[in-house]
Amino acid sequence: MHTWVPALLSVTAAVLIAGGTVMRQRSSYASGAIARGWWLGAVVAVIGFGAQAAALGLGSILLVQPLVVLAILFALPMEAWADHRWPLRIEWAWGAVLVACVTVFLAISRPEPSERRPDELLVVLTVGAVILGVAVCVIVAERSNRHYKSLCYGIAAGTLFGVSALLVKAVAVRLVHDLDRALLYPELYLFAIVGATAILMQQRAFGAGELQTSFPALTVMELAVSMALGVVLLGENLKVSVPTALFLGAVLAVMVRAVLELTKLAAVRAEEIAHRAHRTGGSSVS
Repeated sequence: MHTWVPALLSVTAAVLIAGGTVMRQRSSYASGAIARGWWLGAVVAVIGFGAQAAALGLGSILLVQPLVVLAILFALPMEAWADHRWPLRIEWAWGAVLVACVTVFLAISRPEPSERRPDELLVVLTVGAVILGVAVCVIVAERSNRHYKSLCYGIAAGTLFGVSALLVKAVAVRLVHDLDRALLYPELYLFAIVGATAILMQQRAFGAGELQTSFPALTVMELAVSMALGVVLLGENLKVSVPTALFLGAVLAVMVRAVLELTKLAAVRAEEIAHRAHRTGGSSVS
């Protein structure tokens, strides 16, 4: 399989996820409830997640996940169009840094999918350990102030979304080798549980009130956890020299910084829109 196919699916997923997210946010802020626009955005986002799943089935996690992160970048012009404004220079600057980092990382590393079939017991044990860690985050979150509650739930949600990416990849690998036993794979049911829990944690994170804290934590943890598990459990690796690996590590660090800055800007802007919508609603009621 040529890498351009999963790469194209990943970019398509990023565009759809960005569009669906913006549509749901705007609909929620405008009406304060789940309206038709919210459902339309949800459908678009689900199609995007389907494209991401297809990309994971065909390509390496180390290829797919960095490209899907570009959803943050694609959301910039969409949000600007919805706000009837031009994106800020700082947004374009960090967006350019993100694109440069993703391009350099993929051009040098050239990740290829591993032929290793994940061990069922190892996957179950790993997911179980991760869920225990998430449970600790939830306990800490419920005993903390709003800031740390947002942070802990963001970490929990991002971790679970990262695990979901691994499980999608694991299920896809098994389907290729043994389609007849699809319903017998424990990874399939683990994905249903982990995915549903991830969405719940995401809603708890956003509901804690500090989007500029939870959103960056969620985004970075999803990227880091999915790539780490791809290397450890699926045997994905980058066939590069040690100096090149160190350079790519630095590129990934800058990529994470760009993601953090863009998500903070997006979160601050989202909260401003929510406050403005709340004031408008309050004025109309009075």
